[in-house]
Amino acid sequence: MGSFMYIAILLLAIISAVHSCPPSDRAALLSFRAALNESYLGIFNSWKGYDCCHEWYGVSCDPTTHRVADINLRGESEDPLFEKAHRTGYMTGTISPSICKLERLSSLTIADWKGITGPIPSCITSLPFLRIIDLVGNKLTGSIPSTIGRLSRLTVLNVAENHLTGYIPRSLTNLSSLMHLDLRNNSIYGNIPTNFGKLRMLSRALLSRNKLTGHIPYSISYIYRLSDLDLSLNKLSGSIPPSLGKMHVLATLNLDGNNISGTIPPSLINSRINILNLSKNAIEGYIPDSFDERSYFMVMDLSYNKLKGRIPKSISSATFIGHFDVSHNHLCGQIPEGSPFDHLEASSFTYNDCLCGKPLKPCH
Repeated sequence: MGSFMYIAILLLAIISAVHSCPPSDRAALLSFRAALNESYLGIFNSWKGYDCCHEWYGVSCDPTTHRVADINLRGESEDPLFEKAHRTGYMTGTISPSICKLERLSSLTIADWKGITGPIPSCITSLPFLRIIDLVGNKLTGSIPSTIGRLSRLTVLNVAENHLTGYIPRSLTNLSSLMHLDLRNNSIYGNIPTNFGKLRMLSRALLSRNKLTGHIPYSISYIYRLSDLDLSLNKLSGSIPPSLGKMHVLATLNLDGNNISGTIPPSLINSRINILNLSKNAIEGYIPDSFDERSYFMVMDLSYNKLKGRIPKSISSATFIGHFDVSHNHLCGQIPEGSPFDHLEASSFTYNDCLCGKPLKPCH
């Protein structure tokens, strides 16, 4: 009977070993954990025992290979652990290169911990199955790894709200599967790569609040699926490519707070764009007189530029204009009557050369 029990226990041990994560993945996770310090929520308290696939907080494994596939550690979460503590997470330390030993890793999310410093380990570009990199809301420094373009399966790259510097790597435009790119709120400098349009699967390109210079690449208009382009609060110059107004899906175009010059392309006025922010630039010339029933703007902000002439009469043929702001320009003449102007306040028109009519003073 004793020998039967021994064999049964041995078989159970062998079966559980087969179904648990390999020791190399467990060792890599423990080394990764050793470089981090999280003392408020105790999220790493569950990282014990031999099977890192079983109830290790934020770790998921492939059910077939039992290799670690996902690390999902968010500092802002509705998980009961956070609800119980009545607080968001705070973690310090660095992202250890030992993460690169998780050869089957598919998604890496270490987001909104506010205190994690150091660089993005460059070796993560050697992880061939990586689909998601989400490191938003930390204090990471250094640059985006120059070989990022090796990650042919990558669909999400979110490194927003960190302290990253350096250029946008030239290899980034090789990410043929990339759908979501978020680099906001860093100190990334240099030009947007001229062949940015190679990112044919991209639907959101969010690059605001950096130190980007140079022109807006014409090739962006080749990205058929792009719906949201935010290049605001950089140091971009040159003119707006008219081809942006001919894009079939582009709905949000934020270019505010740059050094953009030239005129407003008429193609932007009767396009699919419904949020258009060109404020705080050096745009000259007239507001294009090309509004029609295709013009539907929830937001149209042209304030703080060098626009002159009248507000075009065709604007009354727009299907809808919600928020409209042309203040701080050199506009003149009568503000058109009726919709959409009957719901706008004077602040939308102030600080021009000689605009008049409701909601400003009457014209003489």
